Amino acid sequence: MSTNQIRLVLVAILAAAIAAFFAFDLQQYLSLAELKQQRDALAALAESRPILMIGGYFVAYVLMAALSLPGAAIMTLAGGAVFGLTTGTIAVSFASSIGATLAFLAARFLFHDSVQRRFKDRLKGLNEGVKRDGAFYLLSLRLVPIFPFFVINLVAALTPLRTWTFYWVSQIGMLPATIVYVNAGTQLGQVSSPGDILSPSLIGAFALLAALPILMRWGLGWLQSRRIRARFDRPKRFDYNLLVVGAGSAGLVTSYIAAAIKAKVALIERDEMGGECLNTGCVPSKALLRSAHLIAAARDSKKLGIRKMEAEFDFADVMQRVHKVIADIAPHDSVERYEQLGVECIAGTAKVVSPWEVEVNGQRLSARSIVVATGSKPVVPGIPGLDKIDYRTSDNLWSLTTLPKKLVVLGGGPIGCELTQAFSRLGSSVTVVEMAPQLLGREDEDASSAVLQSLRDRDGVNVALSTKAVRFEGSGSEGTLVGEHDGQEVRYDFDCLLLALGRRANTGTAGLEELGVEINKNGTVSADPFLRTNYPSISVCGDVAGPYQFTHVAAHQAWFAAVNSLLRPFWSFRADYSVIPWCTFTDPEVARVGLSEREAREQEIEVEVTRYGIDDLDRAITDSEAHGFVKVLTPPGSDKILGATIVGAHAGELIAEFVLAMKHGLGLNKLLGTIHIYPTMMEANKYAAGQWKRANAPEKLLQIVSRFFAWRRGRPSADGNR
Repeated sequence: MSTNQIRLVLVAILAAAIAAFFAFDLQQYLSLAELKQQRDALAALAESRPILMIGGYFVAYVLMAALSLPGAAIMTLAGGAVFGLTTGTIAVSFASSIGATLAFLAARFLFHDSVQRRFKDRLKGLNEGVKRDGAFYLLSLRLVPIFPFFVINLVAALTPLRTWTFYWVSQIGMLPATIVYVNAGTQLGQVSSPGDILSPSLIGAFALLAALPILMRWGLGWLQSRRIRARFDRPKRFDYNLLVVGAGSAGLVTSYIAAAIKAKVALIERDEMGGECLNTGCVPSKALLRSAHLIAAARDSKKLGIRKMEAEFDFADVMQRVHKVIADIAPHDSVERYEQLGVECIAGTAKVVSPWEVEVNGQRLSARSIVVATGSKPVVPGIPGLDKIDYRTSDNLWSLTTLPKKLVVLGGGPIGCELTQAFSRLGSSVTVVEMAPQLLGREDEDASSAVLQSLRDRDGVNVALSTKAVRFEGSGSEGTLVGEHDGQEVRYDFDCLLLALGRRANTGTAGLEELGVEINKNGTVSADPFLRTNYPSISVCGDVAGPYQFTHVAAHQAWFAAVNSLLRPFWSFRADYSVIPWCTFTDPEVARVGLSEREAREQEIEVEVTRYGIDDLDRAITDSEAHGFVKVLTPPGSDKILGATIVGAHAGELIAEFVLAMKHGLGLNKLLGTIHIYPTMMEANKYAAGQWKRANAPEKLLQIVSRFFAWRRGRPSADGNR
């Protein structure tokens, strides 16, 4: 029998039991008048046959609670009236908890998977909160009897709350109200209705009792923080409101925000201002790609009607331009600019030595809050023979002045693909080796395939997929990568090896581990949704915090880190990752925001996929860039945008419209109703919305409208005249 069939059987059994309860009018026996009338007889029977009566009562209570039937108050009163306070309390406490747990399990089996699958994105925050604090919240709800217990059972079943946790919390949480009701049952003659039991003052007392778990949680957190900080002396006065370690994108924005609101802030950097993005990452790579793109345009000039164009260049001149671009942008991130903004910039290696102190240049500086933004470094694998090779990474690649003849790039992610294409267009013979079966592993296969085709067919790159690097042979800059593909040994010679296997958080440079700051398995610093570490006064942002390694995300996190640090403990904001876009700047560019098709399948989210081919776009045709697509994911029958992927020229700019729409809840109908300039690449987004509209046209309404217009045209008379 399949799971769905079992569900149907269970629903039928539950429905039949509930229907029988009402069909046979069993509720008539669960009234206060009936209990008062039968009390003496029931008490006598309990005295003569105690085991039978208690067992029958227990089973009946469990069934009533499991089926969420009305009458819990009367049944609980009956426990006190028939069995007395002690026995009645024990019977009711265990019967109600077991019945509630059965209801919980039934609801979980019937509804949990479908609800989680359908609303996974919306429930993500709730699920994380339940996993972390579910017991506290459940206990608070259980302690207030104004919340219907059967509703709590059903709602809790839809969350990730563990069954055992649900049971023991229910056992404890329902006990106070159980005692009150059972005790009232022992005084049944003074009760005229169940409402008499819960006076406003008693409900208020329960409400205060319900706040106890939350107060306990706060208290435990306070004690934990006190215990963590017990070995440190908290300064009586602070030198700064905020100390920021690391002057990359995250640190720069953090210090800028602090200075803008007139906080006293110091920014400490051991290397160059601007961090990885300015000096070794985004800026130099995009400058190199621009030169390589121009060379490719000259190579492909025939498609623009130009018979022949020659691009004469020297690689050293190209790299000189790269460094000039860095120098031209550097003033934006310079010490001079930030000091003018009110930030004190300190050059030196910082070490966090206490929750409020940083040691730099032999001096201790104190602040009420510290933000660590130390960035990341390239991943270097422990492959045999690599230690003998003078390999390059995205950090030290920019010192090259001679173009490699044979370049091997290990890693087919965004960094690997971008630099592979750039060096190939500049004249290197490039081989990119990727262990996975596709490039750009986080993208859908159609987007990855577009980049693969461009690298292989347009740029002549040798792309080795599903190939594992086994060892390196050689020494110095020259050598051979020995790999394995389909069980066969493959060899790739190089005079330059570039490692492009991603980046790992820089947690070992600021004294965090020595201090006792918790580090995740992936190397990032463990932080709560407010970007605070296990030391409330120390926050993190940027690559060192994760979960994304993008400059724009680092800047986005910096706002939360700065504001939460400066307003602590009065106010705080959760970091918002609901709409995070990114782009790989290959040719074609690949940009995405939100859900991909593969993620939708993995998360079992039902989506409608709308696809518009950019080869049909007028502006793309005029620019000879008629390739790529816009792909939008929406819930079936809805225009709400769950995700968008754009592959093609200027995809990084085009995606911004979808980012705005998702951030502010605008659907495809709004995009379709927005005027776009003709002819522009941006029209691709509108045409994608039009594709969705045609696929979701109201066919029945259109049939009625068609008949209406036919009637408006008039019908021919019998003789053919109108």
